[in-house]
Formats: sequence, C-alpha cells, structure tokens
Amino acid sequence: MELRFVGSTSSSGGCPTIYETDRGTLVIQGMQVVDLDTLAQARDVLTGEAFVEVPKELFRFLR
Repeated sequence: MELRFVGSTSSSGGCPTIYETDRGTLVIQGMQVVDLDTLAQARDVLTGEAFVEVPKELFRFLR
C-alpha cells in the first residue's frame, strides 16, 4: 500500500494526520483509544482493528 499525505493539524509533524492510499482508502493517524470503558461502547470490533481519536477539524483536508 502506498500513502499520500493529505493534511495534518499538527504543528510538530506528528498526529493527527490523514493519508489517502492507492487502494481507494484513507489512513488516519491519531492517538490510539485504549480506555476500556470507551472501547466497550464500540460495536462489531474485529481482531486486528484499532480505534484512533482525531479532531473533527482534520477532515477539512478531505475533498
């Protein structure tokens, strides 16, 4: 998979960041949600899936 940088709201070059892939998907870089009470609220989580939290303003970079 190849990533193309789309945009970031980080001033330090870290997360949150959004990328497009050559597979027609998006990759979101953010802080991983690890709080068990929060994760218990998620539905249909498959093995290997993870959740990241990003600010809504990050999505301004999407067309």
